Amino acid sequence: MRDKVILLVEDNPDDVDLTLRAFKKCNLLNEVVVAWDGAEALGYLFGEESHEGRREGCSPPQIVLLDLNLPKIGGLEVLRRLRADERTRLLPVIILTSSKEEQDLMTGYSLGANSYIRKPVDFDQFLTAVQQLGLYWLLLNESPPNRAQ
Repeated sequence: MRDKVILLVEDNPDDVDLTLRAFKKCNLLNEVVVAWDGAEALGYLFGEESHEGRREGCSPPQIVLLDLNLPKIGGLEVLRRLRADERTRLLPVIILTSSKEEQDLMTGYSLGANSYIRKPVDFDQFLTAVQQLGLYWLLLNESPPNRAQ
């Protein structure tokens, strides 16, 4: 499972730390690459700019955990661009956000999000959510063949 990279697109350092702690506590040992804003995420995914976590010729991540409220380029626009590009159209994107706006939920799904998860405030609930997320998306889910270059 270690070769299945997770791209975490999150601008809040506390949420990044919390997510990484939850992965570690759940024994999810996957490499996690953090993109701190939407522009950095797109640069990483499309290889358009250097990113410290991106190796030349590396495979795309197994999943993208995408916050919605991001600087530079918002999460919904990131999702829109991922779905518009043949290289990332089938990449599993899980929206992981604190937004409780029904419009965000509806737009996320209409743009092709695979899942929409509201971040629980309580650490134990967050831990459970991350554990279930990892189990499903990294172990049980059968992803389409890698077509990205």
